[in-house]
Parts: sequence; structure tokens; C-alpha cells
Amino acid sequence: MRLALRGDLLDFSGTPVWGSSVMASVRWRPDHWLLVDTGRIAGALPGDEPPGEDWQRVDHRGRLILPGFIDTHVHCPQLDVIASYGTGLLDWLDTYTFPAERRFADPAVAAEGAARFLDALLAHGTTAAVVFPTVHKVSAEALFAAAAERSMRVVAGKVLMDRHAPDGLRDDVAGAEADCEDLIERWHGRGRNAYAVTVRFAATSTPGQLAMAGALARHHPGLYLQTHVAENRDEVKWVAELFPEARSYLDVYHRHGLLHERSVLAHGIWLDTHDRALLRDTGAQIAFCPSSNLFLGSGLFDWQAAVDAGHRVSLASDVGGGTSLSMLRTLAEGYKVQALHGTRLSAWSALHAATRGAAEALGLDGEIGHFDTGALADVVVWDWAVGDVAGHRDAVACGAVPGLPAQELHARVFAWMTLGDERNVAAAYVAGMPRFERVGV
Repeated sequence: MRLALRGDLLDFSGTPVWGSSVMASVRWRPDHWLLVDTGRIAGALPGDEPPGEDWQRVDHRGRLILPGFIDTHVHCPQLDVIASYGTGLLDWLDTYTFPAERRFADPAVAAEGAARFLDALLAHGTTAAVVFPTVHKVSAEALFAAAAERSMRVVAGKVLMDRHAPDGLRDDVAGAEADCEDLIERWHGRGRNAYAVTVRFAATSTPGQLAMAGALARHHPGLYLQTHVAENRDEVKWVAELFPEARSYLDVYHRHGLLHERSVLAHGIWLDTHDRALLRDTGAQIAFCPSSNLFLGSGLFDWQAAVDAGHRVSLASDVGGGTSLSMLRTLAEGYKVQALHGTRLSAWSALHAATRGAAEALGLDGEIGHFDTGALADVVVWDWAVGDVAGHRDAVACGAVPGLPAQELHARVFAWMTLGDERNVAAAYVAGMPRFERVGV
């Protein structure tokens, strides 16, 4: 299949200067055809130079075309509890999250939930994700199967949790290891699926289970690791009591061999300079979850400190603690969090961290996150504005309002990022195949 999408192409050729609106590394090609041949990016042509009749042409003129977003931390079963009223993290888990996750022991519930979740990601403009299912093996199987049906890039694994969890949500070391080995054999590297050793968080795994998780990573090069770290002050205090020998919460994972270049640790709010240096030296990344951190009152992640330390940061919705699967809304919340730290998150830094930057942090930049020739065509088409207010603001940025000069591209993109959400998604393609189209497009 040869597909040509016409619109305003935006991606990154490199890493923009953090917090700067300067266009360095921003690849902007207004009114161009994005060429997709057999699921991969084949190049681009100016809008007035269409490809031949042997290409299927889809004219999205006047719309923005981006690489699909990459959500580096999100929970499949937690659509049931998104927007639940509650207190802090630990109470919220007990009240809402754990009861919802217990349902995924049922294969039918797990299959239905995985399909709903992945279709929702696509409808929100996300084409790849690092995902938590539940402690139940069947929930991971259902997620991998649904991702394979859609050809989506999903990194996931059965959750490990052998203590401090309710009945129906605990495993044991031997059983969990056997489940992981079987899932790795059957799903890791199948299609676009990749397996992640998935520790819920340090408090819900015994030292024996953490050691087993580290052994899995050593025995299977190429596996990912996903977990939570230093999200909430009460959680940090609890982990310190459970692991008094560790220097810090992050050090618990380091002692068990869980920090490496494919480790994705959500939150990372309550870290110190030693922790940040450890992240840099091991190559691990923090998945910044701004809407979740604000909603649960967990704290404010300091991105500038991460930049200064030299460790990697990606962006994540963390639904259901987060309040939307929309990465646009997540980026807008990220701007607010950084503003409270006295810094300004540019649209370029935010978008890069959710596209090419996330792909690089995951070691997937040869596959996704940009429009380089040969990349898989995970592509999302966006309306620049939806509604009168956003439409007027976009017109101001474009210089279409009498008496007001046109603004720089960053101003227009920032307004889109701040005012937009899933309603702006017109279409989503995964490996060049249409997987979502808004009704009425």
C-alpha cells in the first residue's frame, strides 16, 4: 500500500534546547505530502507536487500531521477508575485501583478491557505506550494480543506484587517467575510487542521477588523494566521503613539490578542529587506524569533538575491517576508544573519528549517518533483548533485577524498544545494502516 497524506508536517530531527522556543531541531514542512510505502515513511513532497496516481492520496490540507504520541506510563485496567474522587496515592490505590484490577482475573474482562484501552489510546492520538496490565497473567496476554491485532508498539508485562496487596492481587515468587518466562517466550518480540519486567512498586514486592525480577532482566537481554518511584512522600517513607539498608527509594531498585537503559520509572518527584546521578549513570528514565501528580497531590516534578543532572525524561498520562489519555492535555499540565518551579516548558521540549525523545529513551528511535525515511508510519492527523475560542486564537497566531501581526510558529503550536485535546484528532495510522478516523472527518 502506498499512501500520501497532505498537511502541515511537524517532527524533530534532533533534541531542541530545553525550554527554548528557538526552532533548532524542529522540522517544519507546511503543506507537504507525507509518503508512506508498505507501512514505512518514504519521504515528503511539497503540496503542489503530488505523487503519482499509484499513491492513495488523503488530503488533510490545513491540518497538522505529527508522529503518533508515545505514552511511557499508563495503566490498562484503570479506565474503570479515572476521575475518581479520593485522597492521596496509597488510599486511592486501596479504594479504587485494587478493586478495579481484581476484575481482570476474568479472561473476558481482560480482553474487553484491553481492546477498549488500546482503541481509546488511538482515539486520543497515542500510537505506542508502556503499559501496566494487572498481576494476572491473563491480563498481560489479553493486552499483547490486542496490541498485535492493531500492530501497535506496546511494552508491557505481568505485574509483580507478592505482598501488601489484597486477596486476588498477590502472586508468589515461583509462580510469578514461571508466568513471566512463559509470557516472554510467547510475546516478547512478537510483532511489535516487547516485554517489561513490571514491579508494581518496591513496597508491594518482597526482596526475594525483586531479586527474581533482576535475574529475569539479566537472563533475557533486551527486556524492559517498568515501575514506580518516589511518587508520594508517604510512599517514600514507607519504602524507607521496609528497606532500611537502602540509601534511597531508587537505590532499592539499583541493589536488585533493576536500573538500566531500558528502565522506565514513573514519577520520580522526591529524588535527590545522588538519585539523579544514578539515573544518568544507569541510563534509566523518569516518566513525568503531571496530570496524575496534580490530581493526587503527589508533588511537582523538577524537570530542570533532571536536565542539569543529565538523565532522561519522557511524558506519560498515568491514567487512571491521570485524568485523560490525551497527551496534549498531559503536556499542558506539564507546562503548569514547570511554571510552579519557576521554569517554562516550551512546546518544542514537550512535544519532543512525547515523540522522538521518548522513542530515543526507549531505544526505539529506529522505529518510531519521527518522520525519518524508513521509520514505521505511526502518524496522527490533528485539527489545529476546535471551537470558536481555539479557532480565534489560531487565527491570531496565523495573522488572519486584522490589526494583529502573525506570530512565530512556536506561539501557534503552544496554543494548540494548550487548548487542544482528543477532539482535535482527525485520524490515526499505525504502521501506515488507518486505525482511527473521527466521525464526520
